[in-house]
Amino acid sequence: MITASEACSGKSHRDENFPVASRLLQPSHRPPILAFYRFVRAADDVADHPTLPSDEKLALLDYLEHALTGRGPTAPEAEPLRRWLVERDLPVRHALDLLQAFRLDVRKTRYADWPDLMSYCALSAMPVGRFVLDVHGEPPCTWPASDALCAALQVINHLRDCGKDYRTLDRVYVPADFLATYGISVEALCATRACPQLRACIADLADRAAQLLDESAPLPGLIADMRLGLEVAAIRRLAATLLVRLRRRDPLSEPVQLGRAGFAFTAMLGVTRGLVERIVRRGCARLLSGRQAS
Repeated sequence: MITASEACSGKSHRDENFPVASRLLQPSHRPPILAFYRFVRAADDVADHPTLPSDEKLALLDYLEHALTGRGPTAPEAEPLRRWLVERDLPVRHALDLLQAFRLDVRKTRYADWPDLMSYCALSAMPVGRFVLDVHGEPPCTWPASDALCAALQVINHLRDCGKDYRTLDRVYVPADFLATYGISVEALCATRACPQLRACIADLADRAAQLLDESAPLPGLIADMRLGLEVAAIRRLAATLLVRLRRRDPLSEPVQLGRAGFAFTAMLGVTRGLVERIVRRGCARLLSGRQAS
């Protein structure tokens, strides 16, 4: 059996569709977030390995969990995160939830409906936002809006990669009842171009993701740490832009992504809007406080 290191895809946080521990964040918070990302990336690479048998994937995921929790030998993918968890007194549950999601990826390749997909996102996406919030010392009241944002990002990634996921991993995150509603089967995902019914199905799911994005709107204002709040504002703007592209483009034949310049410009727009909104909120709070004092 190969090791987790040998299963590594070589993908880094700079290759992700959304910012991961960007330099907007306080320098002291970036190392634990990057350690979390690298652990998660190693586990994800195991689950997505194209030739590794399922039982070996599950064994490697167990190995990573035991290394992280101290119940087994150390692993280079887990040790940096384990140390940060101890140093910052952070919970291990978020990483363990993600390992459960990767085990699901090994065992489960189809999702029945939207609630089924959201149950997966509760393990595969929401723990990421919660960990970042924990690192920054933000209270649990920020979790619901963060969960909605992370689920939206996950759905966007699923829709962008729907063809590749089916062709390379036989994995379909487009819920079966959505496909049935539009009268198509999973085989539509392996076409060189999406048929009109699949385009409509993807647009419908993009609308669902947009609803989640709307639910996340309060999040930047709920976050006390200004730099994290601005990163979240940038991520929300990037997500909104990608949803527009998903409605207009065919993810089977066209890239649904932003180039480097477009990514930077869109993120900057999000940061600018987030900064303006934060300034306005502070001004309104001071005005209200002054009126109450008088």
